[in-house]
Amino acid sequence: MGEFSLTSVDLLLRGHHKIVINCGSGLKLYSNNLKVKETGVIVKAMNIKGYKMDGLGNDFLIIDQRQNPVVLTSTQIKKLADRNNLGFDQLIYIEPGNNSIPNILFYNSDGGESAACGNGSRCVAYLLMEEQKSKTVSLNTKSGILESFHNGDKNITIDMGEPMFEWNKIPLVTNMDSSNITINLKEHGTFNGFSLSVGNPHIIFFEEIEINKLKIIGPIIEHHSYFPERCNVTFASIIDKENIKIKVWERGAGLTKACGTAACATLVAAYKKGLTNRVVNIHFDNGRLLIDWKTNNHIYMTGPVSDIKLINIDI
Repeated sequence: MGEFSLTSVDLLLRGHHKIVINCGSGLKLYSNNLKVKETGVIVKAMNIKGYKMDGLGNDFLIIDQRQNPVVLTSTQIKKLADRNNLGFDQLIYIEPGNNSIPNILFYNSDGGESAACGNGSRCVAYLLMEEQKSKTVSLNTKSGILESFHNGDKNITIDMGEPMFEWNKIPLVTNMDSSNITINLKEHGTFNGFSLSVGNPHIIFFEEIEINKLKIIGPIIEHHSYFPERCNVTFASIIDKENIKIKVWERGAGLTKACGTAACATLVAAYKKGLTNRVVNIHFDNGRLLIDWKTNNHIYMTGPVSDIKLINIDI
């Protein structure tokens, strides 16, 4: 994350919830509550301000690093993300960036980094729009620059960019037909899916599934040998040409109430298979996202975001 790096991993592994920020070649010092380890590393118990938001129940902890940069280890992220603690699907950092376009970084609840998060991007976009008193915001992610628009009443549209179908860009482990992938799970059946990337890897199965079964096979497929970077797993039920209901096992986060990139990937796969139109409502238990795969190959996602809740986090 830029020039900042955590140096107190040894303490964290011993259960000490401390953070050290190494700023360039020197330590960033704090004026109170300082402790010095035998090695001379200076540590400080941290109180972090963050924001809680969600899109259709897909929830996030957002930390603004533009003024007060912090770095959390994967262990700390997992602990905070636990539903018995603060609880969230993804952690999102807002970093300074260049040309007034902030950098946005995403971390799943298992502590691993992700290149894209659709609902999270919409939440951050709304937060920055409120800050800037603007109806448009650009976000720089590892998947590219995303343009977003406020339609009123906390309804946010974001351009998620172009889908990728090439096996090595999804990525898949070897050259295969990404639109026709068969996965045989000996004890649970055989599934035929469509794989693509919308900033992160997805596989979509157009069939019904019970939640209890998805909880079992979701992590198996996520970690299948076909997917060297794991994958998001979606089961989609076609309602009609303009409506699809989906259930998602999200890579690094597990069963989720909603997933923006999965909604985008599902619409693209459904259209490619001739099952729907290019504009479709993707339904989750808490509401729907409108996905529009335009003829310029860009996918536009529109949906509601929650209010912004400021919180304090002790680490």
